[in-house]
Amino acid sequence: MSSSQSRRSAVISLVETGQVHSQSDLVHLLGKAGFLVTQATASRDLEEIGALRGRRNDGVATYLLPREHSFPSELILSVESSANMAVVKTPPGGAQLLASALDRGSGIGAFINVIGTIAGDDTVLVISKKSDGGAALAKELLGIAQPSSSPSSTPSTAPSKVSSRKAKK
Repeated sequence: MSSSQSRRSAVISLVETGQVHSQSDLVHLLGKAGFLVTQATASRDLEEIGALRGRRNDGVATYLLPREHSFPSELILSVESSANMAVVKTPPGGAQLLASALDRGSGIGAFINVIGTIAGDDTVLVISKKSDGGAALAKELLGIAQPSSSPSSTPSTAPSKVSSRKAKK
């Protein structure tokens, strides 16, 4: 294993422990593990492994790894659509994790109608390839958020709002 591969493996392990709150923390922790790196290298490693800044369940800001093989559907609180866009509300700090999962999914063909996303702290703008695809995109996202629920049994954590608005021309 090359030194960059073993270093990235260490970065993944450190991020998974929840100890990496900043790039400076990562530089320090890697140094303790025998990897002397600059902040620029730490930044590239975090980007390479897909780590994003977010909040843990206790509210502490830290770097997190999106789940590779599952979609973070619990992050979808509500969805509204307009023209070719869907606006997704998430818990505070959840937007970047959701946007990353959507972007990665569109890159591997899981979300074929998604061009891309823009994320804030608790809001994700998802843009559809079709000029009128916002409503279909919102429906798809809601289907992911509540995959096993039927109309008569909506879980209490299900998205609370869906609406479709036509853009003014």
